[in-house]
Amino acid sequence: MIAHDPPAPQDPAPDDPALDNPVWSALSGPHARLAEGTGTGRRYPADVSPFCGLADQGDERAWRELAALAGAGATVLVPAFGGAVPDGFAVTSVLPGVQLVAGPDLRTADLAAVPGAVELGEDDVPDMLDLTARTQPGPFLPRTHLLGRYVGVREGGRLLAMAGERLHVGGATEVSAVCTDPAARGRGLASALVRAVAHGIAARGELPFLHAAATNTPAIRLYEAMGFRHRRTVDFARVRVPG
Repeated sequence: MIAHDPPAPQDPAPDDPALDNPVWSALSGPHARLAEGTGTGRRYPADVSPFCGLADQGDERAWRELAALAGAGATVLVPAFGGAVPDGFAVTSVLPGVQLVAGPDLRTADLAAVPGAVELGEDDVPDMLDLTARTQPGPFLPRTHLLGRYVGVREGGRLLAMAGERLHVGGATEVSAVCTDPAARGRGLASALVRAVAHGIAARGELPFLHAAATNTPAIRLYEAMGFRHRRTVDFARVRVPG
């Protein structure tokens, strides 16, 4: 029998400030075991994720701690970016994005509801890297799979679609790496896998959420049709540190 979840839990509330600074919330909380740095500026290892977090983006000390981790002249990626940087730092690009959270009408189903679906792990990393390189769903690196649970659809041994978990923000978990091989699009694989990942998140009593580029209107429309709702805009900024 296919298990179906009740509507996604609403605790934490969508206005929880932890969601306003999700990378920091993850690196200082559930993902602290992966974090580089122990101060107010932290980052993921370079082969896990390019994201960096600041406890307070208006605190120059946090920026200096992050710069020490990254190295002189390096570029860091900071989501939930406020716009101002200390002297010596330079914003090189900004990608406008949106953050969506599960609404009360989001319905999910476990992985058994998806034909050909499998759990993905260490042995699947080469295929995961190949699929994300061809589809560009966002940063996916050799150890990104350590961030959470990943699932996919295989057909004839070939990985056709994938989705998984990225940022863990206390009582909320981000759905990420949603992608489908171009030859398999139009079959509903991506939405089915998003529902399966959200099912696992909700089963833990957590709130599913996700990010999307503001220009990716087809994806945003799909997520909204599934029951996600817009929470806030989020800029993703690349910042060059001094030196």
